[in-house]
This record gives sequence, structure tokens and C-alpha cells, in this order.
Amino acid sequence: MLEFFRNIFSPPRHMILLVIAAWIGLSLAEKRAERHGIHKDDLNNVIFYGLVAFILGGRISFVLQNLPTFLKSPIGIVSINPDIFDAFGGLAAALIAAFIFGQRRELALWPTLDALTPFLAILSIGMGLAHLAAGTAFGKVTDVAWGINLWSATRHPTQVYETLASLLIFGLIWFKKHDPRPGILFLTFAALTAAAQLFLQAFRGDSTLILNSLRQEQVIAWLVLAICFIFIETRFKSLPKAETDSAAIHVK
Repeated sequence: MLEFFRNIFSPPRHMILLVIAAWIGLSLAEKRAERHGIHKDDLNNVIFYGLVAFILGGRISFVLQNLPTFLKSPIGIVSINPDIFDAFGGLAAALIAAFIFGQRRELALWPTLDALTPFLAILSIGMGLAHLAAGTAFGKVTDVAWGINLWSATRHPTQVYETLASLLIFGLIWFKKHDPRPGILFLTFAALTAAAQLFLQAFRGDSTLILNSLRQEQVIAWLVLAICFIFIETRFKSLPKAETDSAAIHVK
């Protein structure tokens, strides 16, 4: 019981980094929400409900996948241990919650995603730093001069690579000229993030292999990249050139 309360009042460093990243990301997203026709209150609510669903959904998904263990010790379900979490389950729950809220508020999908992009970009930076603080998402064993000593071996600092890539992507989308086509900003961010993962996974030492040779994360990244390209082409065709030029002039 003492350890339980110690974890509550002394959260892990990587969790603190994620909270800080979420706060900074929300602040930046609020600054440009109106540009995409989204009120900042609606943006705050989308993020709030999404984060709550992410936390609860990730925990519930993990518990269901390991149900026999938790049936023996039910108190573990409410443990503060951040490792008792399924990221994919949490992400699915967050998307569902955000989508339901957006539907009830009649928020347009693509403008809402564009408004959320700065938040997601900063959160990606925070994720890289959190991985570094926790020693997760570690790299392969290497002898390069910039390797870091982790888990009793010198490894590629993949967490640093991830953070630098996320910083670069944030810079590209933050200073990108405003595009009147809704969805282009978000799709650009998603495509760049998927492309970065294709590169980063080559240096990871904890990747999941499928068919004994393919990295699961790279396969997913290829699929995301292909989907992004399809949607980008669709969005580019969504406005006639004359209308696009007029909208761009209006923004200026």
C-alpha cells in the first residue's frame, strides 16, 4: 500500500514529460484552431475526451489480454504502473471517443484533424523524450561513437533519433504555408511520421518481427504512408485551382 501511494505522488519521469508535452501541444494547437474553423473550446474537449479514453482504453485492453493474471490479483487493475498498458488499445479508444464527440458537435473531420496536428506533433516529441527517460524503444547493439550504454550494452540512441525526427517534423508543419484544402496539414504530418518510422525502425532493437523477417512497425508505417498519399491526392483534387488561389489570397 505504501508503494501504491508513493507512485501516485512520485510519478515516473517519462510520465511527467508526456504531461508537459501535452500541455505545450494543446497551447500551440489553441493558437491556430480558429485558422481551421475550430473553436478552441471544442478542440480542448476533443483532446480531453481523447486522452481520458486513451488512458482507460489502454488499461482495459491490457487487462483483457491478460485476464487470468488479473483475476488472481484484481488490485493490479488500478495499479499506477504505466507498463500495464496497451498503446494500440488506448489509441483505438481515443479515436472512437474523439470521433463520437466530433459527431455530436458536428465538427468537420479534416479541419478538426488539422487543428489537432500541432498537439500531436509536440506529443510525438514528448514520446521520444519519454522513451529516453524510461529506457524503452531502445536501439540495436552498435559500436558507433555516439552510442549510449543501455541494458548492459552500447546501443543506437534510437530515442534521440526519434526526438530529433519529431522536432524536424514539427518545424516543417508549424512553418508550413497554410493550405486551404482541409486535411493536407494532418496528412502531411502523418506521412512524415510514417516515413520517419520506416527509417527509425531499422535501428531499433525491440521491433516485433512477422514471418521471421519483416518488422511489424515498418509494415504498418508503409500502410499508413500509402493511405496518406491516397488521401493527399484526393484532398488536392477537392478544390478547383481557381478556388484554391482565391482562398490562399483571402488567408493572406
